[in-house]
Amino acid sequence: MERTIVSSSNIDSIGYDENSKVLEIEFKNGGVYQYANVPKEIFAALMKASSHGGFFHAKIKDRFPTIKVK
Repeated sequence: MERTIVSSSNIDSIGYDENSKVLEIEFKNGGVYQYANVPKEIFAALMKASSHGGFFHAKIKDRFPTIKVK
């Protein structure tokens, strides 16, 4: 999945597949995680958020099925 590099102290890059509704996040520590069934609106709000990490912790973490990719 293609990811976009973001300016964040915790997140390195973010990608989204609209067809499968999978959000993929690469963290600064090297971990890559995929979050299932993420609505397009949540992805759009994450990308527009002034704090990607803050938005992630408030709206995504522990709210969607997650698998560790790397």
